[in-house]
Amino acid sequence: MRMNRTETVLVNSPPRRWLQRVVEAPVLLRLGGRMAGGTALELGCGRGAGIELILDRFGADRVIGFDLDEAMVARARRRLAGRSDVDVRVGDAVAIDLPDASVDAVFDFAIIHHVPDWRTAVGEIRRVLRPGGRLYYSEVTKHALDRPTYRVLFDHPDHDRFTASDFVAALEDHDLRVGDRHRTLIAGDYALGVAERMPHSPF
Repeated sequence: MRMNRTETVLVNSPPRRWLQRVVEAPVLLRLGGRMAGGTALELGCGRGAGIELILDRFGADRVIGFDLDEAMVARARRRLAGRSDVDVRVGDAVAIDLPDASVDAVFDFAIIHHVPDWRTAVGEIRRVLRPGGRLYYSEVTKHALDRPTYRVLFDHPDHDRFTASDFVAALEDHDLRVGDRHRTLIAGDYALGVAERMPHSPF
């Protein structure tokens, strides 16, 4: 599900970039550490700020980013033009156009709550992660989406919204182990964590 105009402006604003760098990235790094190089995938890459963060702060050698919005993909390509370590494309989280077990990490900076069939997206994340690979996530939960401000300003799927515990349970059901690498913020409105695909997990 594409973001409406209000949310598109907000997520591409300087305050949102500040929040990613100063709040989300440090928490995720504490919970999961840096990557040991390798290839990362960003879901819903927007105009490419998250891709830069993944390269600079998380230590990926290469990042593949995709977005449903062709205009955002075009902006990201302009922003990252000339970089050989980046591949930006149009794509969908419920049908990721990558082979099984082909990436070392997946980054979800508040995208999965936009996906109506989010459980299928979780399955796709598991499929493309290599055994031992990690999902770094920062998500908006049902508690926040049900608040009047969210309902008035933004458009989100109105069914099967997840709480933090629902989201962690779905990850665990797909053999993406979270354990104690999980935190919630603002009375459960936001869920941040790192899940690892188990080495024994079949494709």
